Amino acid sequence: MLRQILYVFLISALPVIELRGAIPVGAAMGLPIPATFIASVAGSVLPAPFILLFMRRVINWLCSKSSFLDRIIHQKMRKVLKKSGKLRQGSILIALAIFVAVPLPGTGAWTGAMLAVLLDIRMKTALPAIGIGCLIAGIIVIVLTYGVKSAVFG
Repeated sequence: MLRQILYVFLISALPVIELRGAIPVGAAMGLPIPATFIASVAGSVLPAPFILLFMRRVINWLCSKSSFLDRIIHQKMRKVLKKSGKLRQGSILIALAIFVAVPLPGTGAWTGAMLAVLLDIRMKTALPAIGIGCLIAGIIVIVLTYGVKSAVFG
């Protein structure tokens, strides 16, 4: 069972897949709900501090290597900053948590952490919002996955 929990943890740490894909895998392997939930949320949150710490450096390095990438990145950054300019700091954190919590492709801890970097939100502020978003997403996906599994397979 430990190996299966590790698989769920590692799958949930992958970009795009995250806990939205890991929880159904845990359910398919017959893992209990608490083990699946804890492993998937922990794995999903794991990359966030590294993204928050290093993504700004990666962006700066990419911009210094290519004027094309520099234009694209700065264009996207201006767009994000323009849309977020109307929100106060507290509202941005709530919006970040909700964004991470929505269990759809393109949302999640990876994208939320990158968004926090673009919005220049400090790690001590962004990480709790991302963690709360992952907890909410985990609850939603657990209910949907294990509820459907129970309804279909009894």
